[in-house]
Amino acid sequence: MGQYFNQDHEMFRQTVRDFVQKEVAPFINKWEEEEKIPREIFLRMGELGLLGINFPEEYGGTNNDFWHTVVYLEELANNTCAGYAGAVSVHQFMATNHILLAGSPELKEKYLRPSIEGKWVGSIAISEPGAGSDVAALRCTAKREGDYYIINGNKTFITNGVYGNFVTVACKTDPAAGLAGVSLIVVDQGTPGFTTNKLKKMGWKSSDTGELFFDNVKVPVSNLVGKEGQGFFYIMESFQLERLVAAIMGVAGCERGIDYTLKYMHERSVFGKPIEKYQVLRHKMADMITEVEITKRFVYYCCDLFSKGIFAVKECSMAKMKATELGKRVADECLQMFGGYGYMSEYPIERGYRDARVGTIVGGTTEIMKEIISKMVIDGVNYESAYKNMKAQEKSEVGSPVSEVKAETKPRTSDNGHPISKNISSLNTNGKMESVPQTAKEIVYSLPQRLKLDKVDDSTNSTFHFKLDGPTGGEFTAVIKDKAVTVSDGLVGDASCVITAKATDYEDLELGRGNPQMMFMMGKIKVTNLGEVMKFITFFQRLA
Repeated sequence: MGQYFNQDHEMFRQTVRDFVQKEVAPFINKWEEEEKIPREIFLRMGELGLLGINFPEEYGGTNNDFWHTVVYLEELANNTCAGYAGAVSVHQFMATNHILLAGSPELKEKYLRPSIEGKWVGSIAISEPGAGSDVAALRCTAKREGDYYIINGNKTFITNGVYGNFVTVACKTDPAAGLAGVSLIVVDQGTPGFTTNKLKKMGWKSSDTGELFFDNVKVPVSNLVGKEGQGFFYIMESFQLERLVAAIMGVAGCERGIDYTLKYMHERSVFGKPIEKYQVLRHKMADMITEVEITKRFVYYCCDLFSKGIFAVKECSMAKMKATELGKRVADECLQMFGGYGYMSEYPIERGYRDARVGTIVGGTTEIMKEIISKMVIDGVNYESAYKNMKAQEKSEVGSPVSEVKAETKPRTSDNGHPISKNISSLNTNGKMESVPQTAKEIVYSLPQRLKLDKVDDSTNSTFHFKLDGPTGGEFTAVIKDKAVTVSDGLVGDASCVITAKATDYEDLELGRGNPQMMFMMGKIKVTNLGEVMKFITFFQRLA
């Protein structure tokens, strides 16, 4: 594997392997029975520097390359206990990842350092009883009151949610804004109104999984991660790392199960000879080993893309889907080799079978992975990095002038000089909406009346082309410049972003008749620049 790993990586592998064999493996059964991982193990990992390999040195990390992370995850998963590996990976690569990428310096200092030291353990709370992968349907709210957010709602299936120290919560700071209303806020355990309930599970028993309840929980505004209203896009981006983590550990779990089964096949005899001599079993193992090796190579390819900063949504989704589905099947086939013994809890293969089952569910189900892949290869949908666009936007805003916001009182006109209200029955002669526009054309031409002047500044200059197919649509250009919007028929100038959809689908999106996330995922709404769409959503009042 010299293509990816060097001597430093292999030395690090041995360090992690020694730690797992000496300080984790001997205690797995106890942790599983107690359904709890002792806090001391996180502290020990912090002492060894394991929890900081992916973090900057300024917060106590070692800033190793991504291949150290690959090695680390493989060895964590090579202990026949996915519950422990899952708890660590959620803490290290999910709960803190958003804080690392988008958090303020103060937020990073407060949460990253103790997390790297193992003194604090984090969780991430996205899923709700009525909204698993459907982030746009979240009901947990955070209402701003002065210098605080007041959070209400509940979350479920949250790893580290009971025994952890803090949780990065996805909630609606603007319930009326749809995708643009989701934000990430860090909440400390012990905050008044924040309670938890531990859930019983089929597998991953050593890790705690809980329901979280927020009843008027008061959190400082400084605990906001990144920008308000950008949480959905942060989550969508970090899913790539989460899915890679699942793929890496899924393959490693397959390898561990196969190794354990091969050892058993060598020792177990039936009808006078070891079962490894029976062709039906030998060929079954050959098939599995071949498929695992092929999958492993593809996962490494995806890791290589990620390490180079390539936003490989399709490939990461493929890797997660394939590795976890394979993990489920390998666990089943390996258990079969053990016969009745495989069903006994004293054999690690029984735990491996239970633990592997959730792999196709966590981090986005197999069905969601297939829909994402289909959308990209069939519908031509593309994705851009939210963090990359955020950083580019912040860079462009440096030094931009700040001026007083002034609302326009006169009717606006389009680029061709016609009044904005031309042919729009829902607008009166003063350019005000008398009723909610219904057709795609009316909706686009209502943009000037829906512009949030407090969300734009003098530096805002974006051009959007709308290609809305159907009798109620057409092709339009909307230009946001000088704190105003002009709308005209046809495609005028170079577009910052092109929005393509059937007119009826665009109407469903704007009028609240369709689920925004699913419409984007299914390719009903296509955009060429996610970063511009992120800004576009925040600039305008919603119709529904």
